[in-house]
Amino acid sequence: MNKNIKLAVAGAVLALSATANAGIIIPAGEWTIDINGNVNAFLNQTNLDNNRATTGSQLDQALVGGKSATKSIQTGLLPAWLGFTGKTRQNDLDVEFTISLQPGVSGNDITGDGATVSGASTGSPSQNFLNRQTYLSFGDKSWGSIKLGKDLGIFASDAILNDMTLLGVGSGGGLNSTINSTNGGIGTGYTYAAWKAQAAYTTPNFGGFQATVAITNPNQIGVTGASAASQGRYGVEAKASYAFTADAITGKVWVSGASYDASNSTTINGVNIWGADVGANVNIAGLGLTGYYYGGEGMGATFFGTDGLTATGAKRDSNGGYMQATYVLPVKTKIGVAYGISSIDRAAGETAANTLVKDQERYTVGAYHPLTKHLNLVAEYSNIKLESQLTNKNEYSNVSLGAIMFF
Repeated sequence: MNKNIKLAVAGAVLALSATANAGIIIPAGEWTIDINGNVNAFLNQTNLDNNRATTGSQLDQALVGGKSATKSIQTGLLPAWLGFTGKTRQNDLDVEFTISLQPGVSGNDITGDGATVSGASTGSPSQNFLNRQTYLSFGDKSWGSIKLGKDLGIFASDAILNDMTLLGVGSGGGLNSTINSTNGGIGTGYTYAAWKAQAAYTTPNFGGFQATVAITNPNQIGVTGASAASQGRYGVEAKASYAFTADAITGKVWVSGASYDASNSTTINGVNIWGADVGANVNIAGLGLTGYYYGGEGMGATFFGTDGLTATGAKRDSNGGYMQATYVLPVKTKIGVAYGISSIDRAAGETAANTLVKDQERYTVGAYHPLTKHLNLVAEYSNIKLESQLTNKNEYSNVSLGAIMFF
């Protein structure tokens, strides 16, 4: 895992420290190799209360075999991870590479590994093996660093890294468990930062203040009428943050934004879609508080750009956010509660559609217990409600129990 994810995980479980997630360190000549990652699995039961679909929501659940309650065993929001990082100092530069693989446990085909499709002799096997990081970086603490390759996107990245369900499941689960990992709070409080090819510059740390600006793969956003955008310019993403410590109080505040030109093969040509956010996290002794808000035009709700435009390129406004409170008990168990919502408005002049999604809401209560320095037991309950612009509703709840181990 990269440094940001390690620190987020360390903060998510108070009993763990950043060094506890340093991985397996191997000196190799001029290089230091860090082998790191996690393994996690959760037993889930998803109960569907209302089965009316909401077009444009990637969080809808559906009946399976006529059953309104379905069980599964699968990976949580943070996929199982195997990462390889190499670091060295050459010519007054800190040089690093990272390559990571994310194997999931959520294979629902008959072989369990995607080799075949259950009940069919043709078709595409389920995809349960991902590659989310492949990048190189170089720099120096005096002037910053440059990253080239694929890593977590810049916009909305702090929203997901501060989500307590990073160690659990959140939304998603038994009725739709063909994906590699679950949704956590994605689409119900923040947009997915995704894993993007990028060229990024990060400033030095100026007493807690740090900023990153990146140009990103322009063909990685969903546009009406096409699975991906075909664009005349790169995407642009940036963020600035300030981390502080004052006696027993630690915290971080941040802002970030993204801008893309969206096009498709027919009716949309160079429509600027954008999003911006602001968030804060404060920890006082065992109490942790997080607040987050975002807004934008054409950005959608779950995946950036998806269903943010009409078929003719008119932009729909989006906004949302989440609130979260956690507390570490004397027995070191962290308990937490979170509420999040993501909303899409109709475009100017757009006729209301019965199924077009309007609001995606979620609340989660969870308990996260460090059984050892590296092994954590997790229990969560989430309730998710999706509403359309008119009357359709898709409602379900998810109960999960499992464990996540870091190395």
